[in-house]
Amino acid sequence: MDRETAGWLNGMIGVVIFSGSLPATRLAVMQFDPVFLTVARATIAGLLALGLLLLLRQKWPSPRDVVSLLIVALGVVVGFPLLTALALQHVTSAHSIVFIGLLPVATAIFGVIRGGERPKAAFWIFSLLGSTLVAAYALAQGLSASPVGDLLMLLAIVICGLGYAEGGKLSRTLGGWQVISWALVLSLPPMLCLALLTMPVSFAGIEPPAIFGLAYVSLFSMLIGFIFWYRGLSQGGIAAVGQLQLLQPFFALALAATVLHEPVTAGMLGITVCVILCVFGARRFAR
Repeated sequence: MDRETAGWLNGMIGVVIFSGSLPATRLAVMQFDPVFLTVARATIAGLLALGLLLLLRQKWPSPRDVVSLLIVALGVVVGFPLLTALALQHVTSAHSIVFIGLLPVATAIFGVIRGGERPKAAFWIFSLLGSTLVAAYALAQGLSASPVGDLLMLLAIVICGLGYAEGGKLSRTLGGWQVISWALVLSLPPMLCLALLTMPVSFAGIEPPAIFGLAYVSLFSMLIGFIFWYRGLSQGGIAAVGQLQLLQPFFALALAATVLHEPVTAGMLGITVCVILCVFGARRFAR
């Protein structure tokens, strides 16, 4: 298997895993405070990552790498989880999932700024078309749906795109699983302290779906998914493999409908199909 094909395969596995993130977060915030959920998932994943790094005797990152790791941590360990958890108090996971269609263009932009990539002009046409369709859908739903929820999701997408691109660039030299593991470890001290401060007085009334949501976002969304995702970005290119995120709403909407029994409208499906078509055009001109 060549490097580019391996990159797309790893990227696809990462996307499938991430597809469960927003539905799982929705389950968790029904009973957990968004701030606690954010710091708890980072703490659990950080402890697992620390154990993995020690077990495999990984060398410490260089001072130059630490700066990039802090950017990764800001984007994907703290920023995206917190902003989406707050957003999901105002909108359904099915509504928020459509915003994931904006992630490829955000990732590609930061891939140019931080990763030095130079996609062709046609790539940007397809990427912007997909993003425009998603934005138009959100506006059509109304800012009456929840302006606060939509704004939080947009901010989450921007900061996540930065974290994805920075991690993809760093993975070329540090390794995919090492990048997310070190980012989690660097975040661990403040996350652990905040988790202890915001922890519920008792977990007795917490129902299994919320516990499952916390477990999923801690283990899969925060650690395992990134092992595949960052490896895919480093192998196949940040802008190119990043377009796979356009497939994420398709998987996630199905989960929202089957697991959470949330309504999935014809408009949601129509926009999802359109942005999926855009990924094929963007992929062709990514390099």
